Amino acid sequence: MLPWVQLDRATIPGDAGDLRLKQRGSEFSIMLGSNELMNSRLKGSEEALATLSWERIAGRSNPAMLIGGLGMGFTLRAALGVLPQDAKVTVAELVPEVVGWARGPMAAIHQGSLDDPRVDIHIGDVGALIRSRTQHYDAILLDVDNGPDGLTRASNDSLYDLSGLNAAKAALRPKGVLAVWSSGPDSTFTRRLRQVGFKAEEVTVRANGKRGGVRHMLWFATKS
Repeated sequence: MLPWVQLDRATIPGDAGDLRLKQRGSEFSIMLGSNELMNSRLKGSEEALATLSWERIAGRSNPAMLIGGLGMGFTLRAALGVLPQDAKVTVAELVPEVVGWARGPMAAIHQGSLDDPRVDIHIGDVGALIRSRTQHYDAILLDVDNGPDGLTRASNDSLYDLSGLNAAKAALRPKGVLAVWSSGPDSTFTRRLRQVGFKAEEVTVRANGKRGGVRHMLWFATKS
């Protein structure tokens, strides 16, 4: 078996540790310490985050979507595959090197998605971007952690607490959708979504889509 080769390292702002980009043949992995945050072989649940979000807002003209976390670009590519040509997609990525990896060693995976005219790349904290907007987005998709807690960065907790959820609700247009990816269920998070007035759905999906794999959890919270 081919050995893993580390290609690059990037520091997460806020003294949250380092991301490591690794490659083994055509396979890529992004690690935080001993935790694998993403792998290029596993994309089904990230794609579902985009396609199932679009199902809930389909038919809108000039839809605006915010994706928190570029990662390996699977959510972005899936969104571009279903969104109309008049859509606007903002991708907020905290770590500039991740964007560089998308244009460099992982360019074949991203397939030019960052150059789509519908896409705007925002280097910075998605939480700050959300708090700066009012009734701006039709959908906000968050895949910045392993779930509704701050694994990669403690300050990410503020995305998922009551204050953060109220900010997301304010940034959404009427009947807009907040979608959150997680490696597993979290009943307390579902209760918080409902506490701030969202209609919350829990959807279980497979890491490999129709090919199976481990189960991941997606939340779709609709603003009433």
